[in-house]
Amino acid sequence: MLSKPFMTTQDVAELLKVSEATVRTLIHDGELRAIRIGREFRVAVKDLEIFVNDHATRSASLEPGNDTT
Repeated sequence: MLSKPFMTTQDVAELLKVSEATVRTLIHDGELRAIRIGREFRVAVKDLEIFVNDHATRSASLEPGNDTT
C-alpha cells in the first residue's frame, strides 16, 4: 500500500502554491480528478502527477537531462 495515496485540497494547494479555492475549482471543472469523502475531496498522488504533466508548458522529453537518444 502506498504511504500517502491521497492528498487533501490543502496539501495540493500548498504544493502548487495556489489557494484551496483554486484547487476546488479545478476539481469542480473536471480538470483535476478527485474523490469525495464525506464533505471533502481527496486527490490521488497519481492524479496530481497526471494533472501537472498535462499542464506542463513543454514535454518531459525536452527537459534538460532527459536525453532520449
